[in-house]
Amino acid sequence: MKSKIEILNQKLAEGRSGGGKERIGTQHKKGKLTARERISLLMDPGSFEEIGALVLHRSIDFGMEEQQFYGDGVVTGYGTVNGRLIYVFAQDFTVFGGSLSETHAEKICKVMDLAMKTGAPMLGLNDSGGARIQEGVRSLGGYADIFYRNVLASGVIPQISAIMGPCAGGAVYSPAITDFTLMVENTSYMFVTGPNVVKTVTNEEVSAEELGGASAHSTKSGVTHLTAANDMECIAQLKLLLSYLPQNCEDTTPKISFSPGDETREILENIIPENANQPYDMRAVITGICDEASFFEIHKDFAENIVVGFARLAGRSIGIVANQPIRLAGVLDIKSSRKAARFTRFCDCFNIPLLVLVDVPGFLPGTDQEWHGIITNGAKLLFALSEATVPRVTVITRKAYGGAYDVMNSKHIGADMNFAWPTAEIAVMGARGASEIIFKKEISEAADHAKKLAEKEAAYAEKFATPYLAAERGFIDEVITPKDTRKKLIKAFAMLENKVAVLPKKKHGNIPL
Repeated sequence: MKSKIEILNQKLAEGRSGGGKERIGTQHKKGKLTARERISLLMDPGSFEEIGALVLHRSIDFGMEEQQFYGDGVVTGYGTVNGRLIYVFAQDFTVFGGSLSETHAEKICKVMDLAMKTGAPMLGLNDSGGARIQEGVRSLGGYADIFYRNVLASGVIPQISAIMGPCAGGAVYSPAITDFTLMVENTSYMFVTGPNVVKTVTNEEVSAEELGGASAHSTKSGVTHLTAANDMECIAQLKLLLSYLPQNCEDTTPKISFSPGDETREILENIIPENANQPYDMRAVITGICDEASFFEIHKDFAENIVVGFARLAGRSIGIVANQPIRLAGVLDIKSSRKAARFTRFCDCFNIPLLVLVDVPGFLPGTDQEWHGIITNGAKLLFALSEATVPRVTVITRKAYGGAYDVMNSKHIGADMNFAWPTAEIAVMGARGASEIIFKKEISEAADHAKKLAEKEAAYAEKFATPYLAAERGFIDEVITPKDTRKKLIKAFAMLENKVAVLPKKKHGNIPL
């Protein structure tokens, strides 16, 4: 006769086999790892402790009482990633297609509650066909229980979602609330309504990949922040992302060892073209400023006219928001404003200092932008930067025109330190446009209109299109040579390390959503 321990171990083994070897084999044929293989790759060896391995669903309808698998389609627990405590759930597609039941949801909620109590990041590896229809409203209630906890945890602990298979219907709203979403190319998709419903309602013919695949959400909708070629790369990205984040909102960002040396970077001296209308890649500036190979870009393929991501400066994690002149001249529009605002708010939630690099000619004009709300969307970035209490430093590399100058972390909205390169142009608008307005009468009366315009444009640029007038007023703290930028930033962030901000008493602000 078997002992209780032997019976327990047997049940545990059955639970860990998921829906059976045949289903797991099918999973591998699709290029996907199983739930346990994903956790094994994610966690430090031997650190994972499973919670709820013997849980069974409680449904007795539609013959479900005869279909029981331990764990009920989700593996939950805790462990360490690079020595740091992390909580995780991984949906098991080999059990009822990873569908969410009442008990499945309870298991997820349990580890979410533990993550909040202990102040550790929560990771969700999503691979589910959606709500378990045999359970009706009980499964829908399970989703709502998860959503509620996502909201409570927002801004308290980092929450990251990896979409490693299907994620449809109500299931998509949990990842949407979390801080970062990763997707695997060709094997994952997200949508509220699938291709069949779309066909019925709108008569559009679209595949699951076209509608909600990794490419669609990383380039068109901006729903996903990072994409990976396969499950292994996705897990690697998860671990890298975690390395830049603190454990919770009361923790500081992890610091790696750094030995000070010559922080001068001559490569920055020749990045800005002589022609003010010629583009350059702002990533080259970022690379020249930050620690070697430390920049980790977020939302790379969405709203490419602005660059956001994490990096290290003297070993300490920082967040970067930077206009990108090689895309739409770095102009601010609806998508780029939303992208930068969301990233800014995340950094502010988790004590990650912000570096803002500015080369912006203004906001994108046009009926499309105005009718789709550039006013309120642009205000999101303005609001996010204005309310941020983390150390905030700005470097203006070239253009800072109009309202976009104000929005991009200017001194006027609470930036702590503002630097400018000698190539900076801080003005209401470009010299040519301003001259055409200010000197309209003189130009029209001149014998040679073009010559007079060029003359006035040069005069305006010499007086206003420089950083020195702003520096005289204290709006710029220092005009620095490009090669000294890294050195100045290291000192500025070190000085601001113990910054404390006192805010007006209120429940919360009302960001223009």
